[in-house]
Amino acid sequence: MDKLRKSALLLVWIGEIWNLLEMGVALWSGLRADSVALVAFGLDSFIELFVGFVLIWRLSKEWKGEEEQDADQKALRVIGVTFFLLAAFILLQSSATLLGWLPEPRPSLMGIILVLASALLMTALYFLKTDIAGKLGSRSLRAEAVESLICDLQDLTLLLGLGLNALLGWWWTDPVAALLLIPFLLKEGREAFSEEEE
Repeated sequence: MDKLRKSALLLVWIGEIWNLLEMGVALWSGLRADSVALVAFGLDSFIELFVGFVLIWRLSKEWKGEEEQDADQKALRVIGVTFFLLAAFILLQSSATLLGWLPEPRPSLMGIILVLASALLMTALYFLKTDIAGKLGSRSLRAEAVESLICDLQDLTLLLGLGLNALLGWWWTDPVAALLLIPFLLKEGREAFSEEEE
């Protein structure tokens, strides 16, 4: 059992290290290319980094048989708010870009490579975490594994927007791809609040 728990924590830490790297590269390349989609991707990575730390804390409490309900609820509330704030940022930034108030996004090869790498890693983490979560009977780890899969859906949306901009010069697909992330973010925010109420 201890070996499985160590493996689970290792997988979560791999995701955390990746999210930190992903955040830096996405923000850097997004700002260089005026890409709303990449900046949003970087900010989402920051939120996922925070979510990962909350999960590590929750797993350690869960495995010690300790309950920290009040602190857990506060953390979930903060996570929910950050998803809503990111959705609002994307809406404003994408609208301003589409209306011509901000520069048109330029193609970003670095962004495309980052999104592809993220999709591959998140898929691998999903299968590994799901397997260990089933053996441990851990709902928290299972939920975090599903988060990895949801990240893949976001990655495909971003890849479409970034790819069309790079291949066809359709700059508007970048902010539109970012707008398509809003339903995912609102869902994540609502789930954080509903989990807090439970």
